[in-house]
Amino acid sequence: MSGEVEVLLTNAIVLTMDLQLTQHEPGAVAVTGDSIVAVGPESELRQSYAPRQIIDCGGKVLMPGLINAHTHAPMTLLRGLADDLRLDVWLMGYVLPVEREFVTPQFVRLGTLLACAEQIRTGVTTFNDMYYYEDDVARAAADAGLRAVCGQTIMKFPAPDASAFEDSLAMTEEFIRKWKGHALITPAVAPHAPYSCTPEILRAAAALAKEFDVPLHVHISETAIEVENMRRENGMPVVPYVKKQGLLEARVIAAHCVHLDAGEMRTLVHAGAGVAHNPSSNLKLASGFAPVQKMLDNGLNVGIGTDGAASNNDLDMFEEVRLASFVAKAASGDPTAVPAWVHRRCTWDT
Repeated sequence: MSGEVEVLLTNAIVLTMDLQLTQHEPGAVAVTGDSIVAVGPESELRQSYAPRQIIDCGGKVLMPGLINAHTHAPMTLLRGLADDLRLDVWLMGYVLPVEREFVTPQFVRLGTLLACAEQIRTGVTTFNDMYYYEDDVARAAADAGLRAVCGQTIMKFPAPDASAFEDSLAMTEEFIRKWKGHALITPAVAPHAPYSCTPEILRAAAALAKEFDVPLHVHISETAIEVENMRRENGMPVVPYVKKQGLLEARVIAAHCVHLDAGEMRTLVHAGAGVAHNPSSNLKLASGFAPVQKMLDNGLNVGIGTDGAASNNDLDMFEEVRLASFVAKAASGDPTAVPAWVHRRCTWDT
């Protein structure tokens, strides 16, 4: 035998993430502490390891957890607030006013705990968040045992947790110092979007993310209106604009990216940025169809997210995976676009 392990999960249909997408049936997984020691056929692992505990999986699927690449966890409490609206009307006319009125630390903690329960039910083990009072998001996620990248929101408008962006920046720095190095929580800087931040905010957010070597989470090119406004007001598309502000010098997670051209995709690739694709939210708000296959063809790393429950109505990652594939096929007219092996790699947490 190779040695003792704490737990051996047996009698499972084990899905792996190796290059051959190997499946083991019956399969087993050996675990010690927070590490997977071995994965393989049950017969081989039973011979190789002496477990302190054996858990019979009853013939169910055992697979890596899913990663929700973009969400606003506390918005479970705003689910169904406003439907059948385009993004700018939905956000500026309904969501932001309601958040300024009702969002508190208790609101954030309760909403996040509900989001954690909902995500755990649908196989999520890690989520990438952006909201206010992010310290409370982090505490709730850690209490639930989930990993999370937690981005403290910064914007030019008064926010529920800060009357001015300078306060948000100071709060973000304090949040990073508190949580950096935590086993489950990765703190992040989250300038909301280019249209909701000034150039000064974008530059300061990038500098903060670089100083502490933490991710920067931002909405990019979610709607055609956003892109048109950027071209009219600044004479360039969104990605060149944020690059000019130094944003791409940080480790960027760019949410949505529905309206990118090939040059912008290559710019993001060269910057090492990743994209979080949110098909349900883009469909509900009629934001458009993200060119996911073109992103992949250009070498962009693309993950899949749910967005917040208010712009999606649920946090079901299996639904997002299915839609990511179907939407890409329909939008491109190519039934081979975003095949199963691609969206598995976009969502699974190993």
